[in-house]
Amino acid sequence: MKEVMRAKRRFVNRLWLAGGLLVFTSFGILREIVIFSGQPEIEFPRFLQNLNRMNILPRFSAFIATSAVVAALSVGSAFGQAAKVVVEKPVFDDLPSPEFSGGKQKSFKPGDWLEMEAKLKVSLAPEPPSKTAEKITVKWYIAVKNPDKAGTFLLLTKTVEHVNVPLEQEVYCSAYLSPASIKRLTGSDKGGKNAVEFVGYEVLVNGEKKAEETNKGKAGWWNAASDKISRSESVPLLSKLETPFANMWWDRYAEVGVERR
Repeated sequence: MKEVMRAKRRFVNRLWLAGGLLVFTSFGILREIVIFSGQPEIEFPRFLQNLNRMNILPRFSAFIATSAVVAALSVGSAFGQAAKVVVEKPVFDDLPSPEFSGGKQKSFKPGDWLEMEAKLKVSLAPEPPSKTAEKITVKWYIAVKNPDKAGTFLLLTKTVEHVNVPLEQEVYCSAYLSPASIKRLTGSDKGGKNAVEFVGYEVLVNGEKKAEETNKGKAGWWNAASDKISRSESVPLLSKLETPFANMWWDRYAEVGVERR
């Protein structure tokens, strides 16, 4: 028994793992296992007084080592990709309300919607097998003339989540003002385009801003302090899913994510 104990005391087990992780076990002097991963130390009871527990320890060390490798690979897949987004200047134009056939027809006078649209292309390196970006975020910033105070502007904002965005392919994103909002701004059912002064947007991948652009001026104008512009919630910007254009030109636009409740 004493010979076995001495052999156990001399046994040293070291495992080197990918990503700089190390599991180190010494039966002679250690009473703990330390995983160098930035996590707190994990302490275990003494094993020297129980040979059965000592026999289990190498297998337990291997289990911890395997778990550490899996965790390291998971972190690498989530944060190891470099994202690049190429964008173009946004454009905007009036669109008449669409008319659909089928069902009972009702008479109405189509109003004009205002569409803000931008083209972009997303790249990821390394490129995933799916050849898609799981999610990107587009933040819109629209400065419109304030109908209540000449010479000032209202800043309208909208955040749109896009999912399953194809990589290395030009796609479009968009935001909209309804006919009712246009009338609120202009007093007319048409001509919303004339109420817009600036259109800007940002593109985020994994929460990190990768690109921004504006129709004129310097990108980022929406962050500059000014007494001429104020944020407003009275005139809402809408995503494509919130408009009658939701099912139109489907393959042209990046898919808008549906909010889960």
